[in-house]
Amino acid sequence: MTDVSNHLYETIERQHRDESAATRRQLIKGTGAALAGAGILGLATGASPASAAVKTDPANSVETILAVAATAEVLATIVNTLGPEKLGSKLDKTTLRNIRAAAQQEKNHYEVLTSAGVGGKPVTTSIHVPDEIFSSPEALLKTLVVGDQVFVNAYLIGLTVFARQGTLSGSRFARYAGEIMAVESVHRALALQSLGQLGNDRAYGKFAEREAVAGLPTTGAPGFYRITDAVTVLESAGFGFGKAGSKPGQMYTYAEVSARTPSDPDVNTLTPS
Repeated sequence: MTDVSNHLYETIERQHRDESAATRRQLIKGTGAALAGAGILGLATGASPASAAVKTDPANSVETILAVAATAEVLATIVNTLGPEKLGSKLDKTTLRNIRAAAQQEKNHYEVLTSAGVGGKPVTTSIHVPDEIFSSPEALLKTLVVGDQVFVNAYLIGLTVFARQGTLSGSRFARYAGEIMAVESVHRALALQSLGQLGNDRAYGKFAEREAVAGLPTTGAPGFYRITDAVTVLESAGFGFGKAGSKPGQMYTYAEVSARTPSDPDVNTLTPS
């Protein structure tokens, strides 16, 4: 029995403690049947395929999720810093500022994830970035749409796993994951809008569903339940983590690039709640 159903049945016991045990049992039985018939008990028990897949995959440990998240933020800081440097005047003023602000935010995420209070350790801080990403504004923006969706998917896994810990640190990590995921969703929306497409195209953040946006390298591809699959998706785009990627490019280090990551005075909420 789950924590949710336990809480529900304990409430019935408490509210009807003056009645006989047989009556309380009948109330609990009736409530369970009613909820199951309405399809609510299945939701409360978290018995969805996605929930089960995230829960049972051994790769989804807290340590691995934090490591992948920190490494992804290294990549994001590098790409969002380099994009405006390399494309400059080819980007319109609003897009240029949005991407520069995203670089600042990704750097902030990395610093929080690797802080003493969280303890994330990146797998590497050296990233091979394909040259083609900086070949045009469209190439950069499509990369950002795909990458930010990978991050949303990854943080949804993290939120699910952290929340299940049932501890104060688990709930804190889950909140951090939710707060970071919200910003990654904004980055994705702004990149889509700069491509001339609908930015707010999702009613909910995409997890396992197939990518519905046309014209992306990942169009039609499903999401993932295993945190390490985030690395697989990014490697398929030509990125390399501590090694050469599958496409011509260059190796960049976080320390060197982040030293010149811009800072926008209008970026606020600089620490997680």
